[in-house]
Amino acid sequence: MQWDFPQPYIHVVRVTPEHVDGLHHANNAEYVRWCERAAWLHSKELGLDVTHYQSLDRGMAIRQAEYDYILAAREGDELRIGTWLTMVDGRLNMTRKFQVYRASDEALVLRASWQMVCIELSSGKPKRMPQTFKDIYSPAVVSVAGD
Repeated sequence: MQWDFPQPYIHVVRVTPEHVDGLHHANNAEYVRWCERAAWLHSKELGLDVTHYQSLDRGMAIRQAEYDYILAAREGDELRIGTWLTMVDGRLNMTRKFQVYRASDEALVLRASWQMVCIELSSGKPKRMPQTFKDIYSPAVVSVAGD
């Protein structure tokens, strides 16, 4: 697989009948859910899960999401969802990227990008990242070509 960045966090899913739409493809909404799951699992592996967010009254919320659907996946396909943090500014903003590959032929199925902002959970308003977020997320940022 030709990952855009080194050392992706990889979450593996299999397309099952409940993921398939009337076109016999994985429904586009499923990719959104799979990316969300991969992001949470990656964050948890780094050391921050939803309980940390709740106790700190801070969270990273998606401000903008882009999904580029390249190829269809079908029932039975095993998909490898790679994700990376590509930017953490240490104040409010973070960027997360995704790629989804079909394992059987290593075909690129999807690319996605999230622009995220740190919010205070109790108010929903943007607030500076707690030091814990900076300490955990900043070292996980991968180098982007041209940086």
